[in-house]
Amino acid sequence: MALPREVISVTLETLSDSNVFSTLLALALLLGGAYIGGRLMEAIRAPKVIGEILGGMLFGGTFLYHFFPGAMEGIFQAYPEEGKVLNLVYQFGLIFLMFCSGYNTQIAVGKESRRIIACVFIGATVLPMLGGIPFAFLMEDSFIGESKNSTAFLLVFLIGVAITSIPVISKIFFDMGVMNTPYTNTVLTVSTIQDLCLWILLNLSTRMAETGKADPLDMAVVVVLTLGMFVVAKLFADHLRVGYRKKVKAVSFYTVSFFGLLLACALLCRLGINIMYSSFLAGYIVRAVSKNDPEAAPRMQAVSDFAFSFFVPIYFALVGIQLNLLHNFSLPRFLFFFLVAFGLEAVGTVLMLQFTNLKKKVILNFAVTMNARGGPGIVLATVAYASKIINVEFFTVLILTTMLSSMIAGYWLRYQQKKDPEVFIKLTKEEGGDGRLAHQKQS
Repeated sequence: MALPREVISVTLETLSDSNVFSTLLALALLLGGAYIGGRLMEAIRAPKVIGEILGGMLFGGTFLYHFFPGAMEGIFQAYPEEGKVLNLVYQFGLIFLMFCSGYNTQIAVGKESRRIIACVFIGATVLPMLGGIPFAFLMEDSFIGESKNSTAFLLVFLIGVAITSIPVISKIFFDMGVMNTPYTNTVLTVSTIQDLCLWILLNLSTRMAETGKADPLDMAVVVVLTLGMFVVAKLFADHLRVGYRKKVKAVSFYTVSFFGLLLACALLCRLGINIMYSSFLAGYIVRAVSKNDPEAAPRMQAVSDFAFSFFVPIYFALVGIQLNLLHNFSLPRFLFFFLVAFGLEAVGTVLMLQFTNLKKKVILNFAVTMNARGGPGIVLATVAYASKIINVEFFTVLILTTMLSSMIAGYWLRYQQKKDPEVFIKLTKEEGGDGRLAHQKQS
């Protein structure tokens, strides 16, 4: 008589009640700290993301964990797997941050602004990266991570020097009421092109850190694959005149979008593409497919509102909780890197814009604005640190550089607007006309 076959099924291990309690308490504290910190920053007209990071720092080694290690371990390290559970929420924060960024990304270069865009891009990206090479070699011993991959570290260092934040800059422009002006459109277009190039380099560096070597063929495949996917997505978006034709229910729109997002992250991860770039690409494609659906934009706004009220603040708070300014930090090295990064990007931008007919104060505004690193700067730090390309000190340095540069850009632009309300409309040395006309056309 044949014995019955053993029934094999998927089983899920459950957390104990105490584990669930500590996990939910940890998430609640992180979210609460991020919210309070964000509101405080908004009250002084500083980027909200800075407050969300500070809210996480409150529970880390710089503050409460330093003075009450037992109590903090009982909340954030109550059981061996709690770090992995929190990291999953952290990963979802990164995924939705980049997904929403991809959806809101537009690359449109008008004939009249090509020269300015090219000069800003070269000045704020190419020149700073070239200028940063000797400084990368100088600081490698202090900042390189456990992978000990010098090439991957070099790329991350140069990205850290040149990166600019689209979300933070957009939020500053929106709060100031200057969106869709010639100045803001130029900044956002350059930042989009710049970040795309830098995401490709970051993906390349994480691949090298993962494989442990810089195989030219493997590097070429990753670059071609990463860039090729965006080119295909861009061509698809440009030539797709009509998206889906049938009216789609909200639940179906969300389910299909999230299915595509998670599937893209999973499959591309197997090909060596970081989830950060995969999420960005998924958001860009969703926008292309749904561009003729009048209900798509408000639905994606709802996704963005939820993500930026839960996953993203916790993501930034978990960034902050890892910072330890008491033990893993050198003030002189931080100041040196900040001055190098800020100076190279500012000087490069000013030099290249000498080939345009922009006003001097407009050139200076570009030099400061392109230094706002914001969310992308934080993503760079977290991805590079997770891949062991950089150590905890450089992770801290990159985060603090991001926070300080974003604050400087925000306060500087508001000061310039107060001095001259039309500074973002009239960009050239000629009297008015062109800038005002361009603004009127876009309005």
